[in-house]
Amino acid sequence: MTQPTGFLFCADPLRPNRPDPHFADEVAAVRAAGAGIAPVDHEALLAGDAAGAVTRVARGSGPYWYRGWMVPSGRYAELEKALSVRGCSLLTTAVDYRRAHELPSWYEVFSELTPRSVWCDGIPDDPAELAARLGRGPGIVKDFVKSRKHEWHEACYVPELADRGQLASVVGRFVELQGSFLAGGVVLRAFEPFVPGGEARVWWLDGEPVLVTAHPDTPDRLPDPPLGPVREAVRRLGPRWVTTDLAVREDGVWRVVEVGDGQVSGLPAGAGAGELFAAVAAAGPR
Repeated sequence: MTQPTGFLFCADPLRPNRPDPHFADEVAAVRAAGAGIAPVDHEALLAGDAAGAVTRVARGSGPYWYRGWMVPSGRYAELEKALSVRGCSLLTTAVDYRRAHELPSWYEVFSELTPRSVWCDGIPDDPAELAARLGRGPGIVKDFVKSRKHEWHEACYVPELADRGQLASVVGRFVELQGSFLAGGVVLRAFEPFVPGGEARVWWLDGEPVLVTAHPDTPDRLPDPPLGPVREAVRRLGPRWVTTDLAVREDGVWRVVEVGDGQVSGLPAGAGAGELFAAVAAAGPR
């Protein structure tokens, strides 16, 4: 008999038997869809104690979707192994998680739809050498997963990548602020000017869009992007539950700003959690 699909939610640090209250609306949507839940200790997982993180997951239960705070790809692989020891499985494998979560893994598939990018593992000895592969012009500094766009001029935007001093300053400050949370390495992206109006976050399941929401940073703005070329790229990428953030460039062309794993992508307040989680809960092993 096939086990019903369940969801692993990050546990409340103060009440570890319960999901973190941040995800209360999503937990309610999952329960309304008839799916089970189990808590995962996110702090233990980040600390390298994957076995301890899943002690409240019943043996032989699952398969599961993970739903919670971001997890480094290596730690996610440890989560997968720890669940396997308990006779459980994840519906997004560690390989697929990295494929959607980290830019170097998704960039080739989306290269025609997203700003040009170069990267290196770890911290570059000379950011100018990395930038030379991208060419002149303004650029963005980020790591494999996130930027620091809220420190735009300090640790994100470089007006001219050929300006060695300014580039080194922004990269250095970005690395300093990321600290131990630096994911994978440093990425430089060509800057593309987008029109005001926010980004659309598209939630994909098995290659089909199941929900379009605003970006969590601009919950009051919901653009309406065309999805045809993006659908093709999402299908080529392969992971089952994926998000894409899209914005329109000043020349009217829609661009993919970011790709993410749907398990750790933020859902803006007031978005259709019921619709999304009903679809995800119904999608068992394939």
